[in-house]
Amino acid sequence: MITAELIEDSVIIWSIEDGRKLYREGFYGKPLGIPKPKTPDFDAPLILDIIEAVYLVEKGKIEVYHACRKMSLEELREHASRAYAKFEEKYHVYRELRERGFIVTPGIKFGSDFAVYRLGPGLEHAPFIVQVKTREENLSALEIIRSGRLATTVRKYFTIVVPDIRAKTNSYILFEWFKP
Repeated sequence: MITAELIEDSVIIWSIEDGRKLYREGFYGKPLGIPKPKTPDFDAPLILDIIEAVYLVEKGKIEVYHACRKMSLEELREHASRAYAKFEEKYHVYRELRERGFIVTPGIKFGSDFAVYRLGPGLEHAPFIVQVKTREENLSALEIIRSGRLATTVRKYFTIVVPDIRAKTNSYILFEWFKP
C-alpha cells in the first residue's frame, strides 16, 4: 500500500517510486518543483491535491497519515471539507470525471475548479476548464463572458457542472465560442 502524509491541505507521497507509480497510473499529483513533467521518471516527492487524495483513499490505492496516525476516509473528507468551499459538490464532479476516464487536475491557474484532459498533462493541453456551481448559485452574464473569454484565449472549452449529489448525477453546460 502506498503511504502519504497530510501536511496542511496537501498530501505528500515521499517515496519517489510510489509517486512515479501513481503518476504513471493516472497523472495524479505533481512532482515537487517540476511544473510540467514529460515522463513519470522524476526524482522528487509527489504532491497530491486533497481531492485527489480522497479519491485515491476511496479507491484503496493510498493510505494517508497525519501526526503518525492513519486517517480514515471520513476524517480525510472532513479535513477536505474545511479546506475546500463546496468540497462535496466538487468531489462529486471530480469522481465522475475520473470514472469516465478523464484526467482531472486543479484548475486554479485558469481561474476554475478543474482542468480536464483526455490524455493527460504533458501529452496535450487540457481541452476543458470546469467550474462547479450549485443550483442555488447565481450565474451572471458577466461571469460567463469573463470565463468564456479566458477559455478562448487559452484554447479550452469553458464548462459549468451542476452536481446533484442526492440523484448522483451532474449536469454539464459546455460553452463553445465562435466568430460569426
